[in-house]
Amino acid sequence: MSGGGKGTLFLLKERRFGPLFVTQFLGAFNDNMFRTAMVILAIYGIYNDEAKEAQFSTTAQALFILPFFLLSAVAGQLADSRDKAGLIRIIKTAEIIIMIGGAAGLLLQNIPLLLAALFAMGIHSSFFGPIKYAILPQHLDSDNVLGGTGLVEAGTYIAILLGTIVGGMIPYEWAAGGVLLTAIVGRISGGMVPPAPPEVSEKPVSIDWNIFRASWQLSKMVMKVNRVKLAIICISFFWSIGALLGAQFPPLVKNALGADKDVATLFLAIFSVGVAIGSIAVNRLLKGEVSARYSPVAANLMGLFVLLLWWGVHQWTPVPGYLMGIREFVQYGIADLIILALFGIAVFGGMFVVPLYAFLTVTVAKNETARTIAVNNIVNSGFMVAATLSLGVLVSLGATIEGTLIYVAFACLVAGGIAILLHRATDEALPVSEPTLDPEV
Repeated sequence: MSGGGKGTLFLLKERRFGPLFVTQFLGAFNDNMFRTAMVILAIYGIYNDEAKEAQFSTTAQALFILPFFLLSAVAGQLADSRDKAGLIRIIKTAEIIIMIGGAAGLLLQNIPLLLAALFAMGIHSSFFGPIKYAILPQHLDSDNVLGGTGLVEAGTYIAILLGTIVGGMIPYEWAAGGVLLTAIVGRISGGMVPPAPPEVSEKPVSIDWNIFRASWQLSKMVMKVNRVKLAIICISFFWSIGALLGAQFPPLVKNALGADKDVATLFLAIFSVGVAIGSIAVNRLLKGEVSARYSPVAANLMGLFVLLLWWGVHQWTPVPGYLMGIREFVQYGIADLIILALFGIAVFGGMFVVPLYAFLTVTVAKNETARTIAVNNIVNSGFMVAATLSLGVLVSLGATIEGTLIYVAFACLVAGGIAILLHRATDEALPVSEPTLDPEV
């Protein structure tokens, strides 16, 4: 039965999908609860120096993203050569051990221990990332893969939002217990994921433990397939745009709109809910079909809403002398237009990226999906770092924070152009199941 006609929420009740959804949801929630609690503790409870606070934030971000560069290739090879459900159990058991250290770091207010736990969680996420998408084609019918991917993406964004809010609101002592309890529940749900053994192939996948050679060789092999390369670049643009907007929200809200941190949290909430809605809506629009045909339109509309956001911010006149709270902000000026613009960016962002993730899982052979997602994670990380650095360069050259939204809008249009190439090159060829990677990679 078509997932598009029946909807997708029924998947949450089924063992082939429900435990995986809960496991990935709790993992994303725990990541963000721990990171937020750690940052709040460090900035408001340990440090009292602006330079040290900035250095800590930069170090924390780098430590979390570094494993995606270094270990995604090995993670993808493992996932394509082992039972994915068995790997989930191992990874989630490791999360409990990691969070014992993280909880201790919070309780002891020990910065080295906190950073070590954060780095270990980056390793955890880099190994779990390829599995959560690659397992879908094994457990779901072809007409439910898009819907399942949309639910995973929607759940991830809602989990990020909730984890960030909870981590920022509760005392760090409670957060210490919370991260450990969440890891334990995640292990229980991970133990319920049905077996997902590797696909039978003529030659088993070998694992290259040289992380640098493995990353280079695997990336070279995956990116030589044009349809996959275009999809990965499009997804990387999405994450870059998200990284740029995420970096802009706090200074944009404070300095351009004259509002407080609660309004910045409101922006995050609107963005997360919007992406979740777009992720589910695109499945209804495509009726479960995996296709990139709406991605170019979604990217261009995303760009137009970014321009609308820029225009609203440009026309905004902050209240002098103090920062507005949420209630005053939503009643002031053209706040409704700014909220609408932000919501539109998020909805069309979700509609843009979800079919591309589904595309990556069905357009390659099933025994190659994890390695393909692994390369996607490597490229995504590189794009996000480059986007963040370029934003810093623009600001250092004198660009206003609202002015950099023009840069984001341009990136959306570029993503739309690449999505057109992807649609033309691939949709008529789906599904593709022939192996394209060397098993040795």
